[in-house]
Amino acid sequence: MSNDRLTSLLEEYRNLEKQMEDPSIHSDQALVRRVGRRFAELAPLNAAHNELEAARADLVAAKELAAEDPSFAGEVEAVAAMLQPLEEKLGEMLAPRDPHDAKDVIVEIKAGEGGQESALFAGDLLRMYTRYAERHGWTVEVIDSQESDLGGVKDISVAVKTKGVPQGGNGVWSRLKWEGGVHRVQRVPVTESQGRIHTSAAGVLVLPEAEDVDVHIEPGDIRVDVFRSSGPGGQSVNTTDSAVRITHLPTGIVVSCQNEKSQLQNRESAMRILRARMLAAAQEQADAAASDARKAQVRTVDRSERIRTYNFPQNRITDHRIGYSAYNLDLALNGDLDGVLDALAEADRQARLAGDADISRRQ
Repeated sequence: MSNDRLTSLLEEYRNLEKQMEDPSIHSDQALVRRVGRRFAELAPLNAAHNELEAARADLVAAKELAAEDPSFAGEVEAVAAMLQPLEEKLGEMLAPRDPHDAKDVIVEIKAGEGGQESALFAGDLLRMYTRYAERHGWTVEVIDSQESDLGGVKDISVAVKTKGVPQGGNGVWSRLKWEGGVHRVQRVPVTESQGRIHTSAAGVLVLPEAEDVDVHIEPGDIRVDVFRSSGPGGQSVNTTDSAVRITHLPTGIVVSCQNEKSQLQNRESAMRILRARMLAAAQEQADAAASDARKAQVRTVDRSERIRTYNFPQNRITDHRIGYSAYNLDLALNGDLDGVLDALAEADRQARLAGDADISRRQ
């Protein structure tokens, strides 16, 4: 357990507590949200530290009593047995964690190989994440979408948000950050007349939603183009130049939005996605530049090709990164994803603990 790190985090917690008590902070709601999220993230650590300190004080008192009366020896053993689990719990909390865990996310789902079947599967993934969000009391906001003819989606971007401050600093990103990658489906498509099983895929990209303080974009670094919306929609579709395409010139990142009726709304939506993509790109560059530190922070279950298979004939869901399989695909598609996400979280926890130990041995 790193005493310096613990001292630093407890000091940060006390400073945040003072900020939360200052009435002037409420004039800046963005600041309130940032401070509140970080305060909630450190609250469990502070509570675990207080619990450990109380147990240590109880042990001292029990030893003093036992010195005067040997019948209290059993009390000493009982209190001493409580210390190791509490120390291990606090040690795990001090392990490096993902700095974006408290953030909301933007989820992008794109149909891949497989034509209409892929678009239908992308729609299934959207419903799966929407129902999972509903189970956790999160909100889902459609930022931009392109629907397919049979009711699926070709391309959709949604924002998934917690209501209020996430408990323990565990926001949407802490649960959905592993969902990025290629999702493969094996089933008989509704368009298949011979009953043959087909394989198709859809791509999922999950980005922590960036705030203005996370990413600064110079106005001169972007080019904004407007064009006419296409596809199913309201009266403004195909009649006005309301769709917006934003190009970030230094990085070449391009974002298009056409879901809203006004050009201003589409511009705001595109800027949200652009900020999120730039934050993710900056994080990837930082990880690559700090390879030693990255071993303690990188997720074992990183984004890769074909991360998961959804096999309908077997009612099976398989995550290839950790070798997880369960035969409850019907439940998973209805939003019951905690089984696979808990397994991914545990693999991530073990990797972080092992990575932290590796670094400490090299020092």
